[in-house]
Amino acid sequence: MPAVAHAEDPKPMRAEGGAHTQPGPEQDALTPQQRMERRFPQKVRVGDLIGLPMQDYDDRVLGYVKQVVRTPDGHIVLVMPFGGWFGYGGRPVGVPIETVAILARHLNVLDLPREDFPKLPTWKDGEGTPIPPDDIIRIAISRR
Repeated sequence: MPAVAHAEDPKPMRAEGGAHTQPGPEQDALTPQQRMERRFPQKVRVGDLIGLPMQDYDDRVLGYVKQVVRTPDGHIVLVMPFGGWFGYGGRPVGVPIETVAILARHLNVLDLPREDFPKLPTWKDGEGTPIPPDDIIRIAISRR
């Protein structure tokens, strides 16, 4: 006798029509930190993040990481210029590390839609302490 699916049965997560995984409706109640923990964060040297392109869901480059800082409340932020030409120039914005994941030699923005980037506040020096390039932090990993 075939198994009958019930409406309350959880459905497996899978990316539909895109290169990167996106949170599904069943993850909407999770905080960015909880989502990051589900993405198997791994150790990375801060200096290896500098210069990496940050890409949206459609693999469009939003900018390149210029600095990794720790805010006074302990959060890690990736600072990059946004709004320039081909990912260069523009005003600096801070992207919370919980909203991105690393894939090979680029970063995928998973929890921050491209449309929200112009709304991000301009990052000002002094809003955080730069993390030395040889320090090790954790970042989520992504897959195709």
